[in-house]
Amino acid sequence: MSELTSVVTRLEASLVTPIGSSFPIESEPDVVAQLLALKRSPNTRRAYSKDIKDFFQVIVESEPTRDLVLEFLHLEQTQAVQLVLNYKAKLINKELKAATINRRLAALKSLTKIGRNIGVCNYTLENIPREKNQPYRDTTGVDKDAINRVFVLAEQVKKAKTHRSRLKGIRDYALLRLLWGNALRRGEISSSNISDFNFGAKTLLIIGKGSGGEKQKITLPPKSAIAISEWLLARGEDAIDAPLFTAVDNANYGKRLSGNAIYTMVDKLCVAAGIPKKMSPHRIRHSAITAALDATDGNIRKVQKLSRHKDINTVMTYDDNRSNDQDEMSQLLDDLI
Repeated sequence: MSELTSVVTRLEASLVTPIGSSFPIESEPDVVAQLLALKRSPNTRRAYSKDIKDFFQVIVESEPTRDLVLEFLHLEQTQAVQLVLNYKAKLINKELKAATINRRLAALKSLTKIGRNIGVCNYTLENIPREKNQPYRDTTGVDKDAINRVFVLAEQVKKAKTHRSRLKGIRDYALLRLLWGNALRRGEISSSNISDFNFGAKTLLIIGKGSGGEKQKITLPPKSAIAISEWLLARGEDAIDAPLFTAVDNANYGKRLSGNAIYTMVDKLCVAAGIPKKMSPHRIRHSAITAALDATDGNIRKVQKLSRHKDINTVMTYDDNRSNDQDEMSQLLDDLI
């Protein structure tokens, strides 16, 4: 029996008493629960929970119970690294994207880190290398004419015969205004409350990516502020602690609109508007950032204020993909011969 097989066998049989535990059995810590409790973003919590679950299902074909997780954390350094490298190899064989593999490894590294902090783990996975990301990604989105067709369609829905359909149209139009006019992410919209919106000042408080849960104020263009105001008026909600955007279907009426629901809304509207490219809220964000670069002749500093990317090199990637300088230079060289 190989060392790896032995490790897996021990993990499978670990549901009674974890090896080497310094905690009494009745007070064994739920390390996964503690890890997720420290993550502010609901999206991060869901992703880490899913990634940790995937690891244990792939390696030992079991749910990550408290005791099974502890048994994993009680392994020796060489055993744990070998186990995770084997898992990484399986992910590579599935031809998963580098970003997905790196996120799953990050979840396991975070799990062992909190395990070390509370004294139930004596090893680290930090030396396990990340997969190299492909540096190029399509950030161009679609042009403003295509986006305009989506807005026209959303405006038509606002004139629907039934109240519920009109309400959905008014809401979706306001959502599109935020996705386009402020290049917001769907999670930033979903997490906002009515109290975060100030029509008089034309501002909205959002919890931006990497903000640590701190709200930041963004200025809204007039059309966006008016669209949100029309949605709130049509909805008839005035409780300031209520979600800014809610579902209007029968099954979920009044509940906070999820990021997935915003994704579905964008996808359906763009398909109906005849856009062949697969669209999402983030694709509209891409489109807005690219359009802003076009309109400002590539003013990266100004556009960074819109995109709120911490690293200006990210904005430069948008600019490079937009301008396609490589094609221009290649044609110049071609004309020389």
